[in-house]
Amino acid sequence: MKVIRIIARLNVGGPARHVVWLTQALQNDEFQSVLLTGSVPGGEEDMSWFAAEYNVVPRYIPEMSRELSAKDVISLWKLYQQFRREKPDIIHTHTAKAGTIGRAAGFLYRWLTWQTLIGKPHRVKFLHTFHGHVFHSYYGRRKTRFFLSVEKMLARLVTDKIIVISNQQFKEIHEQFKVGKTEQFQIVPLGIDLAPFVESEARRHLLREEINAAPNEIIIGLVGRLTEIKNHILFLRVAQIYKERQSNEFPPLRFVIIGDGNLRKTLEAEAVELGLEDTVMFLGNRNDAEVFYAGLDIVALTSHNEGTPLSLIEAMANARPVISTAVGGTVDLLGKIIEEKEDFAVCKRGIRVAPNNAEAFFNGLIYLAGNENLRDEFSRCGRDFAVSNYSKERLIAEIKDLYRDLLKEKG
Repeated sequence: MKVIRIIARLNVGGPARHVVWLTQALQNDEFQSVLLTGSVPGGEEDMSWFAAEYNVVPRYIPEMSRELSAKDVISLWKLYQQFRREKPDIIHTHTAKAGTIGRAAGFLYRWLTWQTLIGKPHRVKFLHTFHGHVFHSYYGRRKTRFFLSVEKMLARLVTDKIIVISNQQFKEIHEQFKVGKTEQFQIVPLGIDLAPFVESEARRHLLREEINAAPNEIIIGLVGRLTEIKNHILFLRVAQIYKERQSNEFPPLRFVIIGDGNLRKTLEAEAVELGLEDTVMFLGNRNDAEVFYAGLDIVALTSHNEGTPLSLIEAMANARPVISTAVGGTVDLLGKIIEEKEDFAVCKRGIRVAPNNAEAFFNGLIYLAGNENLRDEFSRCGRDFAVSNYSKERLIAEIKDLYRDLLKEKG
């Protein structure tokens, strides 16, 4: 079974890991896999090193990247040429840009053959995975409407299966935005490598010593690309409220931002302007997740929009309590609401706050930081949930079964 997998770029984040793990695992007597990817723009870290760790050698199409460009025509043509050369049984696209260009090229590959004249176009199955979506909070109304109409057309004309990574994402993409038919969808949660996170408490001291944290300080970490959709400004506003209202009633907090991106200089300047030099630390990109998660006491997420955020899954796998805005798949991760407070909710596995509300986020954070028993409960429930539902092995097994079913249909 020949599989071509396409992603727009191997930048820092969950999708890059996802496609590398699948490409590496589906390389045996049953499957042959090819990974096609584009270029990583300036301001984002390239994760080619991660592919190399797993002996995955991507084929690069330099013209393919995240933003719309005249070069997309070249990308489309090069993908079409790859399909003609490889003759895939399955074309599986990941993320919005690769999903658009890849399926458009696949449509050409399926029908631009003389065999179409006798009713026998190329027999290939198409899958697309939504790791998130761009149907709100990314672009203006006109551009968003255009992307949504393209996605609906691709779902109708050239997609056999649409994979979403959470229940909430299915509700948003299909029920709210009306993409695809119900029978096209399949929910396949993310998978992560859980092995590095075993016995994380033994590594707790490493990050704390690095940043000179006091024994009683509670370290709040935000992990992710420094880009607009992650809304780091909200995190800074929360730190500002804490500093302005600091009193003996609050536990001592330290805020750390882990990651890099095009907004780093802007956010660092904003932190200085708000007088947060001693309250917020920027630690940049790190490849030691098993170390930095262990040193955090609470993991925060402030995004405007998400699929299923890897940072929250990894936090739970490390038995770290979490607080997050209620966007996309975070709702499924946090679980059912146990108790409604005035402006935040206590859920089964974390604190849930409405998006872009600094006051509510601050109140939820202080409530969590001041309640050690609740943090312990979240840590236990989160760890059990991550281990039961988000292993890399489970992800690979589900994708293999899905491909086998599609090939039976093709046969």
